[in-house]
Amino acid sequence: MDNLYKAFCSWSGGKDSCLSLYRAMEKGIKVKYLFTMFTEDGNRSRGHGLNLEIMKKYAKLFDMELIYGQATWNNYENIFKEKMYLLEDRGVNMGIFGDIDIDDHREWVRQACSHTGIEVYHPLWKESRRKIIEEFVDEGFQSIIVTLNSKLVPKEYLGRVFDKSLIEEFRDLGIDPCGENGEFHTAVIDGPIFKKPLKLNQNDIIKVQNYWMLDLVLG
Repeated sequence: MDNLYKAFCSWSGGKDSCLSLYRAMEKGIKVKYLFTMFTEDGNRSRGHGLNLEIMKKYAKLFDMELIYGQATWNNYENIFKEKMYLLEDRGVNMGIFGDIDIDDHREWVRQACSHTGIEVYHPLWKESRRKIIEEFVDEGFQSIIVTLNSKLVPKEYLGRVFDKSLIEEFRDLGIDPCGENGEFHTAVIDGPIFKKPLKLNQNDIIKVQNYWMLDLVLG
């Protein structure tokens, strides 16, 4: 597999995309690009709410290049496909995604990439959610909670380090520790694929619809 593929990783900054990238790199896949979708104004990444400078810093820490798109929800698919064409033109033939077990997500990605020669690879697909999060922590990755659904997760968990004690707290509260259904999102700040830790400072806490978000900047 190692010499056959030139890949990008669909990058949110969170634990699932990070573990997927790590596994792909461990297989010898040559990952050249991170790919992220932003809001139409380019201020924040979709879902995790991280700014462009933070995403560029991730790419620098991994010796990769960041490719990104800006879109509303109405033109999201069209912009996504345009970026797939761009990546294909650069010789990319594999996309790495961090979905675990939600079929609609995987099918959407497959459909969106089907017009290109890009093969879709989900390293975590259908694995135990418990196994995934424990592997993430055991491998030495460090992350913090940067976004949470205010209807599902208490606000005081915003900014908490994602470690084994937090995983157990979430289980006791009946919260899926993987956050696969949008309960919360994380930002990874260190781990075996980082050249050095990512330093982030908190500007503020903001609310966007039902979600609390940390307004973060590079430290």
